[in-house]
Amino acid sequence: MRLRHIEVFHAIYTSGSITNAAKILHVSQPSVSKVLTHAELQLGFKLFNRVKGRLIPTDEAEMLFDEVDKIYQQIRTIKNTAKNIKKSEFGNIILGITPALGFDAIPSVIAKYHRDYPHVNFNIQTVHNDAVSQSLLEHKCDLAVVFSPPNMPGITAIELTSSELVVVYPKAKFPHCPSTLSLREVCESSFIDISDSGPLGDMLWARMREEDIDFTSFIKVQTYFIAVRLVAKNLGLCVVDRFTAQGNLSDDVAIASFEPPLEFKIKVVHLESQSKTKVIEEFLPYLVTGVSRVNT
Repeated sequence: MRLRHIEVFHAIYTSGSITNAAKILHVSQPSVSKVLTHAELQLGFKLFNRVKGRLIPTDEAEMLFDEVDKIYQQIRTIKNTAKNIKKSEFGNIILGITPALGFDAIPSVIAKYHRDYPHVNFNIQTVHNDAVSQSLLEHKCDLAVVFSPPNMPGITAIELTSSELVVVYPKAKFPHCPSTLSLREVCESSFIDISDSGPLGDMLWARMREEDIDFTSFIKVQTYFIAVRLVAKNLGLCVVDRFTAQGNLSDDVAIASFEPPLEFKIKVVHLESQSKTKVIEEFLPYLVTGVSRVNT
């Protein structure tokens, strides 16, 4: 039996007439009769007997119906799934993010998106700049949101917003809680050094070379948020991105911008060669507006 035969047979069997089956299938009665006749010719036996204006299943049809019903339910599932995919109600997004965006920015974006598309599945992974290209090429993520990514062949980058490096300092150090600090004011305090901090660290060290300034550092860490937690213990000050700073604020610390500011771009990147699914196309505007809003 062909799929159309199955649909017509199922509709007649469950509704009891060609008229009702035609309504269920949104086709004409002659069309239903023609498909039924073709199905019976292919099968080599009758499926229905006409009794007092109703079509009564034959013994052969009764034997066939259970198997046909299983296939019919699968067809309905396929149709519903396709319809939901078209409406972006189902799908998967594998999202790589720089760790700092996990404090508030990306959770806020996903919460808003999830309210509108509750059946889309997310797999969120942390990714660093030096590994983002490989993660995309190996399909470990569909999209990656990172700070100041380098130009990479075969990778498309979409700018989301700008942010900045900020100074996180103990309020005990600057009781007047300045909103801006110069690099020279910062270097006069104990500095919590973040080693191997990628393009943002390079940006800070470039400014230090320009101004011929060096830091005194007795503590070195590898993770931005640990540096901020150490500042809260009055062990010095640190320079981190604004997302990390705002995500780890406490009563004992404050944030200051540099004067002049040290700004960088936040971009979402994906493979040029990989076509974006409909759910990803729908998700991108949430990402653009959401990250910008959280950063303001």
